[in-house]
Amino acid sequence: MPRRQKIDSGPRNDRWVISYADFITLLFAFFVVMYAISSVNEEKYKHLTEALSGVFVGLNQGEEANKTTPEGSSNSGFGVFTGGKTDVDAPEVTISVPDQKETNALKALQEEMEVDFSSLVDDGQIKITGNDLWLSIELRSNYLFPSGGALPNAAADELLDKIAKILKGRENPIHVEGFTDNQKISTDAFPSNWELSAARAAAVVRLLAYFGVEPERMAAVGYGEFQPAYSNRTAEGQRLNRRVLIVVSRDEKVRRTVSSFGSQQVSADAVSTVFANPDKKELPVIEQIETGDGEVLFRRAEPDSSQQEER
Repeated sequence: MPRRQKIDSGPRNDRWVISYADFITLLFAFFVVMYAISSVNEEKYKHLTEALSGVFVGLNQGEEANKTTPEGSSNSGFGVFTGGKTDVDAPEVTISVPDQKETNALKALQEEMEVDFSSLVDDGQIKITGNDLWLSIELRSNYLFPSGGALPNAAADELLDKIAKILKGRENPIHVEGFTDNQKISTDAFPSNWELSAARAAAVVRLLAYFGVEPERMAAVGYGEFQPAYSNRTAEGQRLNRRVLIVVSRDEKVRRTVSSFGSQQVSADAVSTVFANPDKKELPVIEQIETGDGEVLFRRAEPDSSQQEER
């Protein structure tokens, strides 16, 4: 009678091979997935980089490169595809040279206000400054409004009535800038200094319109505590930072630029430089086109000379 084999009931020492094989399999799958998602369509990527290189590099350099390289090729990073026609005109961003009459009118307005409000200027309640592009009338908030409020008092009505009589009937755009000190405010009406400064500027605009200044000429903007003209480290500096400025601009372009930066944060030379474009060259228009194989390319479109002649 054959003997029965004994069953080995001891621990097996080769079970780690199964775990190791599972680990290698998962690691291989991981790298396959990573490789799959990292592949790039090189042709589309090349077209995109060439287009963006031409868009963001200087225009004059791009024109020189296009003269010496064939269409659609790349030279020193230029790859914008030239050609095509468009009837879209580049926007005019030039600013005309200040007219002497307008300049004289602003200076005459400044002199008139300095004479009419000489007592308030001497008391420090009003500060009047000007240049060839705009005139600024700085008013102390504590003279116009109660502390932490935006409801004008009687003195504000009287003062703004006098200012309105001088400003009404003119064509100059006006915007009012509101500022505060760095003391935090948190009330139901004004959760922050943004609301307080904007409300005070709007209150001045409303009163100027009430006293006869054309509403379509005016705008209001609040800068809160973030454009201090004086040091907030002293009580006097904080008092001076609580202010409202009435800015009378030469034209609408000047008003938009000055209100974007703040009349006390930008100079007349800086405003002129922003708009300066003496050569008046039209800026290129970037258009999107689709090739026959479905790819999307970007190229610099040239103005349609025939349509420009008709205009």
